[in-house]
Amino acid sequence: MRTETDWQQRTLGSSGIEMGALGFGCWAIGGEWSAPDGSPLGWGKVDDDESVAAIRRALDLGVTFFDTADVYGAGHSERVLGRALAGRRDEAVVATKWGNLFDGRTRTMGGADRSPAYAREALTASLRRLGTDRIDLYQLHLGDTPLDEAAELRDACEEFVAEGLIRAYGWSTDDPERAAVFAEGEHCAAVQHACNVLEDAPGMLDLSEERGLISVIRSPLAMGLLAGVRGQGRRAAAGDIRSTPPAWLSWFEAGGVPAEHWAKRVEAVREVLTADGRTLAQGALGWLWARSGRTVPIPGFRTVAQAEENAAALDHGPLRPEQLKEIAGLLA
Repeated sequence: MRTETDWQQRTLGSSGIEMGALGFGCWAIGGEWSAPDGSPLGWGKVDDDESVAAIRRALDLGVTFFDTADVYGAGHSERVLGRALAGRRDEAVVATKWGNLFDGRTRTMGGADRSPAYAREALTASLRRLGTDRIDLYQLHLGDTPLDEAAELRDACEEFVAEGLIRAYGWSTDDPERAAVFAEGEHCAAVQHACNVLEDAPGMLDLSEERGLISVIRSPLAMGLLAGVRGQGRRAAAGDIRSTPPAWLSWFEAGGVPAEHWAKRVEAVREVLTADGRTLAQGALGWLWARSGRTVPIPGFRTVAQAEENAAALDHGPLRPEQLKEIAGLLA
């Protein structure tokens, strides 16, 4: 078992929940699901037994934070995570999200519901799929929710805390103004936002520092671009969201080929990120830890080998200040 060091410690707001500096994102293990028009929203086919083994291996390696959402795989990701944590629930810190509507039979997503009543309905369903009596971090999954509606949902989350259904809450949004609305709540503990060595998020990181929040970092590896698994010219498989990337997914072109602009930027920083015996992914995670002591990156995974590689980033720790400076110069 890895010995924890001070830089690895995180506390989830006023909940008192202790967690490490690395979590795992459970989007990919949800398997295939799609938008109403049939375009893929998952990462392709998965082996549920391998996903369960990877989660349990992560726990063995000291990674205890798992972030999912009810919509991932139209409920399938939550069920797989619940299965993996059976008998080990108290070892894990579980986060999930709500707001998107989906059909579990057809595995399609469509529409959204921002009402407090639906938040309770979704929470009840997530608890059931996860096989647990509480969720440690409950997050709004609709990043563009109007501020007045967000305030109502924040108040609903306070009710859920009082009832013991959740222990803390947050918002998955890239807008500091919106995140600040949730941060006004007593038990708001985190904001989930995109950030990686290719695309920094200074406004969100500053907000987390000012409000004492944990920055749960999605896309820490730019959806695989910083994992070194998608070389330039290599195409994504059918059923993978990167094969037909939506407008917000600028790192890839049609077919899942890395966009030339981003591929060149990866190459520009590869040597620095892979110094000290790190893999490219481990260097990218080290950059995030050096960038802020409040970050908890949540790289995705589908195999035991991926879980082991990402967990090993903890052995290397944050990049050194001079490496951060060098990377900033290379990308300027």
